[in-house]
Amino acid sequence: MKALPWIAFPYAALLVFVGGHVWRWRFDRLGWTSRSSQLLEQRWLRIGSPLFHVGVLGALGGHVLGILVPARATRAVGIDDSAYHVLSLAAGGFFGAMALAGIVVLTLRRLLVRRVRRGGGVADVVVDLALLAVVGIGMGETLGWNLLVGEYGYRETVSVWFRQLFTLHPDASLMSGAPWVYQAHALASLTLFALWPFTRLVHVWTAPVGYLARRAHILYREPPASTSPS
Repeated sequence: MKALPWIAFPYAALLVFVGGHVWRWRFDRLGWTSRSSQLLEQRWLRIGSPLFHVGVLGALGGHVLGILVPARATRAVGIDDSAYHVLSLAAGGFFGAMALAGIVVLTLRRLLVRRVRRGGGVADVVVDLALLAVVGIGMGETLGWNLLVGEYGYRETVSVWFRQLFTLHPDASLMSGAPWVYQAHALASLTLFALWPFTRLVHVWTAPVGYLARRAHILYREPPASTSPS
């Protein structure tokens, strides 16, 4: 049973993630958009959107350091486990709180503002709730578990398992022995990745690329008509 959630499901989610993007690009290219609801409501959006995006970017930076970079690498540059733990709590708590506050505001906006609710679809609600679950559980493990239960060295278990997925030799026992909140965060994140290609999240890949690749528009001003002397 360990292999199902920690070996089969991750690869299935990755397959759906990649295959879904290919399918979406080939058959629904016109739908590859964020479907902005800015014109429908702006007050809540101005609060929630910056909080969420800045918080997520900061949290992703922490995930890169904590999951993709081995613990021995940070120790080699002088960051011991104690210092890393303090840094993780401080930075993770700060950016995680921003992302959580932002997605709560955006989810409430989606559910409570009639024009936004009617202008969206089921997929929009599902992705907001999925993001809320991922960020909320992430805050639960960063602050809740570490402060209330005790420090957990996820870089020797969860991080190792994640990197092993790319070498095609994941050790399921590394995740099955982790605290339940870390397991829940991983499963919620994998579910979000499986949903990703079928929601407005696909615009993440094209927004910056399209901006950099588009041709510059040069405006020419027509000179005023000259008046010949009479």
